[in-house]
Amino acid sequence: MSTSVDLWWLPVGAGGHVVIHTSKWWESLRARRDHRPPRPLFHAALEVVDGGARYVIEMTPAWGGPSGPRGVVSGGPVGARWLGASRFFRYEIRCWPDGTIPDTAWAVAPPTRLPLSPAEARALLTRAAETPRLVWGRDAFGIGDMWNSNSLISWLLQTSGIDASALSPPGDGSAPGWRSGVVAAGSRATR
Repeated sequence: MSTSVDLWWLPVGAGGHVVIHTSKWWESLRARRDHRPPRPLFHAALEVVDGGARYVIEMTPAWGGPSGPRGVVSGGPVGARWLGASRFFRYEIRCWPDGTIPDTAWAVAPPTRLPLSPAEARALLTRAAETPRLVWGRDAFGIGDMWNSNSLISWLLQTSGIDASALSPPGDGSAPGWRSGVVAAGSRATR
């Protein structure tokens, strides 16, 4: 049976109505601060095939998702730790058997196939539940990069032996939070 690990780069807010606007405003402000033109923003997700089983790994809001089992293995607060008492301010980490990545129709490029062995791919699946539960939207390391869904994916890749800092979204895109996951992997952050 074959094993594969695919990294998807998806435009932030694809298929949505609110996030696409708020993320564009956020990127416009960030670009102005950094004296550069705005760049397209991307969200990363992983698709892992191990033998006959297929998994989707993603970080999403804890509310508004599909009903029923969706492979939730962990979660954390959004904005501030104390806000996490409400499910409206929580995220969930999914390692979802036969799950879906709803925004693949908007992907601007095919996924990137990553060189992991079957044992490494299985270890990556196990580590999804061990991801640091940092506050989404906060700069936990003082590096000017917030913890978010991209941090999960870069943390998983970096802890799998892949140099996530060498990966980047298509074109001149930006993946906010990516660097935070790389730094978290090096610091062994747990909270």
